[in-house]
Amino acid sequence: MKLTIPALLAFGFACTLQAQNIDAAIKDLQQSYAGIKNNVLAAAEEMPDSDYDFKLTSAQRSFGAWVAHVAEAQMRSCSAITGSGKKSDAGSKTSKADLMAALKTSFEECDAAYSGTTPENYLAPARTFRGEVPRISSLYGNIAHDQECYGNMVGYLRSKGLVPPSTERMQKMMKGRTGGKR
Repeated sequence: MKLTIPALLAFGFACTLQAQNIDAAIKDLQQSYAGIKNNVLAAAEEMPDSDYDFKLTSAQRSFGAWVAHVAEAQMRSCSAITGSGKKSDAGSKTSKADLMAALKTSFEECDAAYSGTTPENYLAPARTFRGEVPRISSLYGNIAHDQECYGNMVGYLRSKGLVPPSTERMQKMMKGRTGGKR
């Protein structure tokens, strides 16, 4: 098979575009993670310690149990990716201080998983409760789970008269655009 110079140039250009797309996908993954990380940490910080045992209804988790659930799920997912095998005992904690510490530890493990994602390993197999999936899929699954949990936490904050972090950020941004007028 004889390749012409234009064909080789086109192939090289296509490979460059593919690499740029992969880099953009990884950057999007990391930005999405940073956003939900900020929201979950800020929500957990915003709720007073005295309300960590608060439940919207008796059939639901307490606010603190949501924090513990995020910490345990993240540690399980992200330690599978990093290979550390770390586990979380957040479910046995009840105080805000202990749950915040467990949550921050789980985010540290996830920081390593997300920042360690590269064009060379983004498709590497990762073990999840659903079976083996590409690393990037597992990490996006973690983001989706965190968003679901954050959405639940928002209801708890609002029922206590607290403004959720994402809403507060949006209000500040809108105020800045309108010069304080709405």
